[in-house]
Amino acid sequence: MENWQKDLIDMVFDDELCEREVFSRIEDAAIALGFEHVAYGFQSPIPLSRPRVILLNNYPGSWQERYAQAGYLQIDPTVAHGRRSHAPIIWTDQVFAGAQNLWDEARAHGLKVGWAQSSLDGLGACGMITLSRSGQPLTTQELDAKQLNMRWFVQVAHIAFSRLLRCNSAIGSQALSKRELEVLKWSADGKSAQDIADILSVSKNTVDFHIKNSITKLQVTNKTAAVVHAALLGFLN
Repeated sequence: MENWQKDLIDMVFDDELCEREVFSRIEDAAIALGFEHVAYGFQSPIPLSRPRVILLNNYPGSWQERYAQAGYLQIDPTVAHGRRSHAPIIWTDQVFAGAQNLWDEARAHGLKVGWAQSSLDGLGACGMITLSRSGQPLTTQELDAKQLNMRWFVQVAHIAFSRLLRCNSAIGSQALSKRELEVLKWSADGKSAQDIADILSVSKNTVDFHIKNSITKLQVTNKTAAVVHAALLGFLN
């Protein structure tokens, strides 16, 4: 196993690494695979009405600013592809035919050759890795030699980042007690407060108390939102 692969595996099991340190290992792996730049996009499954998106990359600062300023995330065809398919996509004139300004400006900033693939985890979080460089087109021979490693890289990077970013989201919520989690699990199964009270041999008022506490801790507005939020953060597994 090559060093960059071992570093990525170690990263998955290291709870002490911060976001910057994780991305640094991602950068090293991208370079080992023959690319100058790497981007990681993360779409959280919550809130459901407007999922939070986090973008990390080592693109030139001028391009990062322009991409955000122009709202290119909303029309980027590679992002649209990644949201509907987990198949890899290679940057081509045809891919960017409907976003010509984006394509022209990206190439003007030295981003001329690229490959991307998305990944979805079991909790609904979507991640996408994009590898790019300024020259040397991707040949069939290079893809045949590297694509398995590139696709493995996407999966490992998403596992590491999604866990880290989900933990960061969870930190913003107060820890739920064992009983609060138990009540939310039964609620997720469609049980009413009275049903749960009978199952746990407590009063309905006690169940309502735990639900109210869960709503407050998760910073949501009702029981349904509390159940969904807790599930998507992995609290109910």
